[in-house]
Order: sequence, then structure tokens, then C-alpha cells
Amino acid sequence: MEREERLNATLASTLIEEQDASGIYDGSRHPCLTVLYHPDMARIGQRAALGGLVLRKPEHLSRLFPKFVKPGQLDGHSLRDPFLSRRPIRLEYVDDEIAIAPPSGVAIEFDDAAIESERALGEARISPEALTRGVLLTLSRRIVLLLHEVALRSEYPPHWDLVGDSDAVVALREQIARVGDIDVPVLIRGETGVGKERVAQAIHAASERRRRKLVAINMAAVPASTAVSELFGHQKGAFTNATGRHLGLFERADGSTLFLDEIGETPIQVQTMLLRALAEGTVRPLGAERDHQVDVRVIAATDADLERAGEDGSFRSALKYRLAGYEIHVPPLRQRREDIPRLVAHFLREELANVGESDHFSPPETVRKLWFPPELMRRLYAHDWPGNVRQLRNTVRQLVISSRGASSVRIDAAVERALSEKAPPTATSAAPAQPAPGAWHEATVKESIDNLGLSGDQTITDSDVIAALEQVKWMPSRAAVLLGIPRASLYDLMERAPGVRKANDISRDELADCFRDCDGDLDAMVDRLRVSRRSIMLRMRRLGLPLGDE
Repeated sequence: MEREERLNATLASTLIEEQDASGIYDGSRHPCLTVLYHPDMARIGQRAALGGLVLRKPEHLSRLFPKFVKPGQLDGHSLRDPFLSRRPIRLEYVDDEIAIAPPSGVAIEFDDAAIESERALGEARISPEALTRGVLLTLSRRIVLLLHEVALRSEYPPHWDLVGDSDAVVALREQIARVGDIDVPVLIRGETGVGKERVAQAIHAASERRRRKLVAINMAAVPASTAVSELFGHQKGAFTNATGRHLGLFERADGSTLFLDEIGETPIQVQTMLLRALAEGTVRPLGAERDHQVDVRVIAATDADLERAGEDGSFRSALKYRLAGYEIHVPPLRQRREDIPRLVAHFLREELANVGESDHFSPPETVRKLWFPPELMRRLYAHDWPGNVRQLRNTVRQLVISSRGASSVRIDAAVERALSEKAPPTATSAAPAQPAPGAWHEATVKESIDNLGLSGDQTITDSDVIAALEQVKWMPSRAAVLLGIPRASLYDLMERAPGVRKANDISRDELADCFRDCDGDLDAMVDRLRVSRRSIMLRMRRLGLPLGDE
């Protein structure tokens, strides 16, 4: 395998030089493949930049090529999995779409029903909109790749223990790098569980104050009666049971950073004192006669609507403006789905080590049965995660503990509940799932099943496959619904069934003659050629044949 990889690398060296010269690593967005699942989970998150497509040259995907690397690194390897075919899948631009043409017998599946239908009958096309949204490719039911657009860079900002390399997280890390060494207060905003405290730690680590420990407090957990003492301290005898001098958090954070989490929950009577401390750099402990000078950088975080709180009088607008010397928004997981598998792998490594089963993380190459199936990673990737990173971590921990000693992951009721939980009504997905084109109403499906006369336990014959395809105008995604089987199973049956053909099997002359004989009526062409309408259109476009008014 090493010899084959060296040969492929040599053959690709000219293309790589052309890619470098073309300046595709300047931060502009280009097609890329990202590993969302690999049997060796340490490889999750690796990328292959498809620079050849940028140069309008074909790219090829197989066990041996291209090379996948961690963003910002140079060393990497091909996918290597021994159960993956060496026969390359061809990717190339046709007009403004990426055409994906797998050779016969090479197992590839798409998460998009319309694209999958095209692939089943020949060549699949990825539209610019689908590329922006991101399309999942599953190879040999073992490796899951994301084909999407990424801002490719030659250099990346430091990670600061922030897991993920999506454009959203890279932009977040760039913000941290810009503000880290500037002594201004920072307000971190974002939904619950997105990792606001981790961002605060990163800002502290990027500052000149990093030599001293960050001091943190959750304002929601501090009673109003003790908040002033906690923040500003007190003198002996300041109140009953004040038996000694108590240093407040501002004094303990002198020369360092003070992180005020859940700042929106600060008692209103404390907000005035907090505003004064920020404005003047001084604090007065309870019972003290004079102010104490402190050198503290304040970072605050909240998931609350501070603007509305300012309108209703529960949070002082002046304090918000003082805290927001620089404001950072942390995106929710559903707006950076690419990072979900990276986070899953990160948490799996930690949790498996905790239970003494780290061998599941990087199984031997010869293992066919996988402890963590790619289907589960696809489910985790597709979920909106209303509790964000915190909820994802808890779910991974639940999976690992429930699966101790098992030969494969067990999905218990708690995990199923987490995967069925909906995002809050105010939260909208960055890329909401769209229904498949021409999606059926349930009544239509039931009527068509009745017409086929199939029972749930009946063996599916070649005739059943052809009858189902005829019923739905040769669209495999719909035929699979009628037959009650997965699309992948239908494709296997289609390969063996006589009379089922792929659009790529239709010659240019036959297609041109059919178009002429049917007077350009695509529905009539579907009945004659026995392939779907969209497949005919894609095949004609591929061959450069005119579609008339269509």
C-alpha cells in the first residue's frame, strides 16, 4: 500500500504545484472533502482540498487517493481502509455542478435523496446550493465524507483547546487572537452549552495575563445576599459572622482575568457596584473605609437577551455597554455541523480511556465489524443539539458507559431521547433540511403500495423491483419507499434485475433518436428509456445534447 501511495503522490505532484501556484489557500472558499467518520477515529476531521476542481481538472477518490491532512498540517495519508476499493471515483466540474461518477461495483451512497437517485442510475450531480449546504458521501458503508466548500488557508490561528476546524470556529479563534492581548473587557454571547467558558479560557490564554490563573464565578449560583461579599470582599466585623478579612474575587484576580459567567443573572443591586468597579478599576470591600485599586480584566458571558433585560429594567444598559468592550458570539453546533464528528471523536477518546477500553478508538485495519458504526455518526451529525456541546458530551458519555464490555455501541433510551429532542423555537438551523424534490404525501405512498399488492413479509423479486420503478417513473428513492427497503438494498436488487439500466448506459445516438421521436417530451422518454426524468436531463447535458424548452 505504501508503494501505491508513493506512486499516486508522484503522479499528483504536478497538480499539487499548480494548486499552490493558483493561490487557493488564500482564505477563499473551494470544494473540499472532510472525514466525518473513519474506522480509525483519529482521522476524523482530516481534509482533502480538491484543488484540481478549482483548476477545472478532474479529481479522483479511492482507497489510495487523495491525501487527507489535518487543517494547517502537511503530513497525511490516503483513506487506506482495506475494505475500500482502489478503483477511483471521478469528480469533475460540468458547467457549475460537480459530477460524481463511481465505476460499476464501487459502493457509494449520498444522504440527499435526489442525488442518490441520480447515482443509482449513473452519474450524480452536486449543485452549487448542495455544495454550500454540504453533502454526505458514504463509501463501502465504512467511511463518511463531507463534500462541501471550505475557506482554505495556508495558516490557521492557534486552537487554544477549542475542538473543531469549521469556518465558524476558525473565525472564532481569529477573534480570540485579535482581542486576546488587548486589555479590554469582552462579552461572550451564545446559547447554553456552546462553550462560552472555554472561549473565556482561550482569551485568557492568549493574553499577557496568562501566567496567572483565571478566576471564575457563575453569577446565577450566587445568592443576592452574598454577591457583594463574593465579588468585592469584606472586612472583619462588617456583618454578623464576618470573623475575618475576606478577599473578594476582584482582589483575588488582581493582575489576572475575572470571568463572570451568566452575567445576566447578576442581582440588580450588585450591578451598580460592578459598573463602578469596571469604570474606575477600584473596589471597596464591605465595612472598608477606602477603595482598593485592582488591575483586573473582566470577561463576561451570557445566553440572556440583555437588550430586552435593559428595556424591562432587570439589567442596566450602562453595564452591558461597559462589559462589551469587544463582543464575541459563539455559534451553536447546528451552525457548525462539520465539528460534531470531531467533538464526538474527542469525547470518545476521553470517555473510552476512563473505562479502560481505548482499543475501540483505533481498531486494527483488518477489523470488518466496527464498534462505533458510521450510521450512528451520521445521526449525531444530523441532530440539532439544542444543548450544544454540553449535551453532545453527555450523550457520548452515556454511549460509552452503556456499551462497556459490548462488541458494539448500544444506543439506550437516554440516547434516543437526546436524539429526538428538538431545538428551541427561537433557534433556527444555519442550513435547514430541505424536503427532497417531488416528496410524496403519505396518502400517495399508501395508494401506490396498495397498487403493487406487496405484503410486509413477501420476498422481493426482480418483477417487484421493475413494477415499483415503473410505478414511480424510475425514481429509486421512491421505489425504495414502496418496497419498504433501504435505498442501498434496492440498488443491489437493481444491479441484478434484467431490464434495469443506468442513464450512463444510454448512448448518445439512442438518446438523440429518442428525443427526436418523442418530440422532446421527457415523460415519454422516461417510459421508453426506463430511467428517471432527471437522469435523462443530466445525461443529455453531459453529452451536450440540447434540451429544447426544458
